[in-house]
Amino acid sequence: MPGKPDGRAVHLFVSLGALLLITGISGVPLGAQTNGVGTAAGIFRFPLAPETRPRFNEICALLAGHPVIKGTFEQTKTILRLNRSLISKGNFIITAEQGMVWETLTPFPSTIAVGKDYLIQSNPSGRKTKLEASGNETFMRLAETIRAVFSGNSQKLADNFEIYFTEQEGAWLLGLIPSEQSIRSFAARILMNGDSVIRSIILYEQNGDVIRYTLSNHIFPGALTLHEKALFSVQ
Repeated sequence: MPGKPDGRAVHLFVSLGALLLITGISGVPLGAQTNGVGTAAGIFRFPLAPETRPRFNEICALLAGHPVIKGTFEQTKTILRLNRSLISKGNFIITAEQGMVWETLTPFPSTIAVGKDYLIQSNPSGRKTKLEASGNETFMRLAETIRAVFSGNSQKLADNFEIYFTEQEGAWLLGLIPSEQSIRSFAARILMNGDSVIRSIILYEQNGDVIRYTLSNHIFPGALTLHEKALFSVQ
């Protein structure tokens, strides 16, 4: 059932990334600690500069060093107006060639494959729904951002965001403020931290809600299985 992505599908793209790369923890306030690399708010005191750009580029290249990454994710969305957090958990696959797969196991099973210009959602019975990105500028920009984050494409990030970067004790913290209107309309800022891989992503929405992803148990197989490749097709 092809069609244009609706608001829920677009929000999935934002939640994934970038996407992307993700937990029984509450949303983290803007001033909270982020894995020992200063504070979340503090990253925005460190705009990317000539002296830090070489290291930033090294980190981007490191993130892009594996053609396939698999692991587990845990997502917590904190809804400001309800003072409540919603939690989901599952598995992820990130590939340089085809895109990403997010298999939610709890609370409701579903699988979403994110390609370059489409999204395929599979329910537990195996029924698939395909959403095309054609004609939706927001969808396209978000897909580009997600691919840029997980492929280490520093130039694509620079095209769409103000970049902030710092590093401490073997871990790095990256802050992104959207400069592209279609992204800025709902994402106020994005925080990521990691080392040789992305460990967490925090998305601050314009309405005050916060989505936090924690990624863990990373493994690096050389290729997708036949079953995993099939997730990117409606056949």
